[in-house]
Amino acid sequence: MSQGYPKVAQLKTVEAFRERLTELGIELPVDDQILTAAENSPLAASFSIGGMTVGNRWCIHPMEGWDANRDGSPSRHTLRRWRNFGLSGAKLIWGGEAAAVQPDGRANPNQTLATPENRAGLAALLDELLTAHREAFGDAEDLCVGLQLTHSGRFCRPNSNQLDPRIAYHHPLLDAKFGISPDDDSVVWTDDDLERLIDSFVAAAGLAEDVGFHFVDVKACHGYLLHEFLSAYARPGRFGGDFEGRTRLLTTIIERIRQERPKLGIGVRLSVFDTLPYKTSREVGEPMEYRHLLPYRWGFGVDADDPREVDLTEPLRLIGKLADLGVIGVNLSCGSPYYNPHIQRPAIFPPSDGYQPPEDPLVGAARQIHAARRCKEAFPNLPMIGTGYTYFQDYLPHVAQGVVRKGWIDLVGLGRMVLADPTLPADALQRGQAERKRLCRTFSDCTTAPRNGIISGCFPLDPYYKAMPEAERVKQVKKEQL
Repeated sequence: MSQGYPKVAQLKTVEAFRERLTELGIELPVDDQILTAAENSPLAASFSIGGMTVGNRWCIHPMEGWDANRDGSPSRHTLRRWRNFGLSGAKLIWGGEAAAVQPDGRANPNQTLATPENRAGLAALLDELLTAHREAFGDAEDLCVGLQLTHSGRFCRPNSNQLDPRIAYHHPLLDAKFGISPDDDSVVWTDDDLERLIDSFVAAAGLAEDVGFHFVDVKACHGYLLHEFLSAYARPGRFGGDFEGRTRLLTTIIERIRQERPKLGIGVRLSVFDTLPYKTSREVGEPMEYRHLLPYRWGFGVDADDPREVDLTEPLRLIGKLADLGVIGVNLSCGSPYYNPHIQRPAIFPPSDGYQPPEDPLVGAARQIHAARRCKEAFPNLPMIGTGYTYFQDYLPHVAQGVVRKGWIDLVGLGRMVLADPTLPADALQRGQAERKRLCRTFSDCTTAPRNGIISGCFPLDPYYKAMPEAERVKQVKKEQL
């Protein structure tokens, strides 16, 4: 049940889409036609990142499939997804998979591991992707592939669907939302624990380089551990408090990787702004009560006096620091799918642990684009990848093309869209159109499924997932939660 917002699929022309944006007060470049590579599409232009040539401006974001084997090695489902990444036509694969650097850091028991025991598994993923790309496009010389390194922190589920959190600090709203006792300090990282975690990130980066990945992405987004540390005002010691302390874990990991693996590219996927945690509800989303916490010191990239508003002061400062550390690029996201999915993953249909959208999802998608634009304007020489485009659906290529043409962003990243339509980038560049019947309509099944311990995939549109018995389980979950 939506809140009466017009669905994008109902907007039958580019002009109708533009009119809806105008009604909402949204400024976005929307090109009239999807240009092909032969027609000199801005999305077909090559790009240099970290000394590597990327053949076009399409990027695939890292995802969690909940479908690796329990030992962290890829299953046939994982390999198929990476094969689809290779077939997509995108020339930058930003991490491909969120790979945990320690077994206790997995967001689910079936998450890929970036540990020595899974060396062969990581090599198999990379080989599957490269082989598919060569088969479809002739060679992979201008294809750049990275591996995302992560620890899930507050959202660890390494052994079951139950949370087994490891947190940076006690957050008064998130602790309450996810059932963490404010008096339980056993779940808080000690500084000594963090030193060992840094070693794990460095070892995982070395493993990725040895396997053949061009770069690693050090994940600092979506409420996971390195993102949470950016708001650790309340944490004592050297990994909390002031800006230097709160960013120290992320920057130390980067510095150590550069020292020990100087030829390996390093990127960062960053939640460049956040907002308040929202209540889980079948009604229109509302933030948890926060006024007793003002000035708000529990978020990164939020206004302390009004945490519903974005404040990019510290995020821009951090991006400048990352540039000084030599990162090859920043992939800009926001928020968290666990506690404010409407800003991070705008959708007309909420996931099972979400709420009805409190704004037209077009507003949330545009908010991300404009935040990324501000970051790009501040650091024009640092490569940046944008997020939040899936909700544009039929008009995703029109907006992506316009945004790149105007220089608002360097590359456009796709996540859930390529679960539904794996070849959208290739279709846009080769034929000047997308396959309308395959476009993601943001039913959120790819999120509802893993929230209920089921593998993630596009159950509504991908015949591979439609045929699985898990498809019926997803339908049943949705019925029960209506």
